[in-house]
Amino acid sequence: MLQKGYSKGFTAALLAVSGTLALLMPLSIPFLVYAFISNVSMRELSMAGIVPALFAAVALCFVCAWEGWKTGCDKGGKPSSFGEIWKAFKSASFALMLPVIIIGGIWTGTFTPTESAAIATVLGILISIYIYKDIGWKDLPVMMISAFKVSATVMLVIGATGCLSWLITVNQVAQELTAWISVVATEPWMFLIMVNIALFILGIFIEPLPAMLLSAPLFIPLALFFGIDMVHFGVIFTGNLAIALYTPPVGGTLFVAAKLAHAGIGEISKRIMPLMGMMILVILVVTYVPGSTSIVRDFLLSK
Repeated sequence: MLQKGYSKGFTAALLAVSGTLALLMPLSIPFLVYAFISNVSMRELSMAGIVPALFAAVALCFVCAWEGWKTGCDKGGKPSSFGEIWKAFKSASFALMLPVIIIGGIWTGTFTPTESAAIATVLGILISIYIYKDIGWKDLPVMMISAFKVSATVMLVIGATGCLSWLITVNQVAQELTAWISVVATEPWMFLIMVNIALFILGIFIEPLPAMLLSAPLFIPLALFFGIDMVHFGVIFTGNLAIALYTPPVGGTLFVAAKLAHAGIGEISKRIMPLMGMMILVILVVTYVPGSTSIVRDFLLSK
């Protein structure tokens, strides 16, 4: 993207936002936590997130197209032929095996999500060295140090937000938000919009998993009272907390993207607003269109 002419800020912002779509795809860790808390099927929850994730990806594509046209760096070109697409697919086929192996291994119970990370690392190194030949063994020490620096940056942010999470928990902020919603909301649509607002506010200060563990047990009984489908509610919940990962100033993916693109947090925060706005719009559509989470689930479960 940088070679094409996109700015560092927009490139990093897109990395920060698009990376969080994984939270809505099958075998998402937040889905697993929500399934445990709400006692819903992890299988149904995983299938329910597919359409919202794809919808979000298409929405981001529109923002990228608009950015490329507006700045003049990427106004499009001749569509690729089938032969060109097939050649690119064959070239990428070894790399595309990684998610298949990882998801298949976890889905079948061959290995845990943590073990899948190690397997992906080893396979990625071997494929890069022996098949694509874009790195050598001598490059690994430098890559490990670079990965350590990125991880250290993220861990510092997580540590700081952990302290803030403790302060918010001690002051019972989540309980106060829940009490406010239970008093003000009288209709399901009012409850849902207030949950979106509350989760957005909570996510600014707390990482997604702690925020879910803290607030889901409080919101789920209210959702049941209003007759909201628990699987649909889980997708709404997770989608809102995904936004928290790139909400300035302490979003975890912001710092990873800043490190990768060598961009400043201020610059990224400015360029992330259209992308964040689009994701908020997607969450609102998913919130009030239950079919977006049930279409794939109902189709696959009927087979």
